[in-house]
Amino acid sequence: MSTVPHDIDTPEIMVDRDVLQRNISRMAEAVAAKGIALRPHAKTHKIPEIAALQLAAGAVGLTVATIGEAEVFAEHGVEDLFIAYPLWVGPRQAERLRRLAERARIAVGTDSAEAARAMGAALGDAAGTLDVLVEVDSGHHRSGVAPARAVAVARAAADAGLRVAGVFTFPGHSYAPGMPTEAAHQEQQALAAAAALLADAGFEATRVSGGSTPSALLTEPGATTEVRPGVYVFGDAQQLELGRCARGDIALTIAATVTSRHEGDGTTPRRIVLDAGTKVVGGGRPAWATGFGRLMDFPDARITALSEHHATVVFPDGADLPALGERVRVIPNHVCVAVNLVDEVAVVSGGEVVDRWRVAARGRNS
Repeated sequence: MSTVPHDIDTPEIMVDRDVLQRNISRMAEAVAAKGIALRPHAKTHKIPEIAALQLAAGAVGLTVATIGEAEVFAEHGVEDLFIAYPLWVGPRQAERLRRLAERARIAVGTDSAEAARAMGAALGDAAGTLDVLVEVDSGHHRSGVAPARAVAVARAAADAGLRVAGVFTFPGHSYAPGMPTEAAHQEQQALAAAAALLADAGFEATRVSGGSTPSALLTEPGATTEVRPGVYVFGDAQQLELGRCARGDIALTIAATVTSRHEGDGTTPRRIVLDAGTKVVGGGRPAWATGFGRLMDFPDARITALSEHHATVVFPDGADLPALGERVRVIPNHVCVAVNLVDEVAVVSGGEVVDRWRVAARGRNS
């Protein structure tokens, strides 16, 4: 995708179908070569057509973050779904999970005895229809228990009538410079320890689930049975800055128009303003990131500020500034957030719009 197609109205998200397919195939082949199953995280794209491509390439099922996302993909025929989140299940959530389990194999996460007991009580006779994976903290220090506490949670889940299938983790600290390799190592250690303890306690941990986009290709066979990367399908500015993808791997960009242009006067920066602000790009910026996003065709430019409908892009001295009215392609920092801001994406191949895909799971946050 070298230009913005003429029938795109900015700002609009574009997906390069050919790059997307290449990313999907590359990850599937690399993971399969290690003897590990691939269960992509669909919260990145929320699009049934992309899920179908992932499953056709060999994915064993999908990962989602919410019951709502699971409902959408089950409605579109996905038969194996893991809600990789420590759910707190009350009566309404339990009824939705019961209905889901009638259509697909459903697994859910938990990281406390209290949550496991609440889930079992709410599900009642349906408790045994779901797989439960205990979440382990492998260094990200968000949700998840220390490996040594996994058995206590698993016992509470089993006592509540739930079917304990294994353990999972999210090595989120892989999203930092210099950390993917160390995070992958810590993930392997935590999962192996938790799975061994469960086995010693009489549980059959058939599923040992890990992997983020920065760490998935660093996962070694042995401790882990499946990985759950999500961002790899599109790539984004964070992955570029971490060195986990190349510019040619970016499948999703945001078409934007230059609406203001300033050469600078020595006291103000050389900059342009685009019509793509937080309402389409998202506003996330890790402390280590060099901007709020990048431009595909201007590698040295950085988005230094975002308003709702403005993106301020600063250029170094000597770099050409795009002209007023010129259309450019923005690489968002965090692609998952950007996709969840729009109803559909334009699918592009050979510089032309060839389809439009609905973001079917957009806003399904519960």
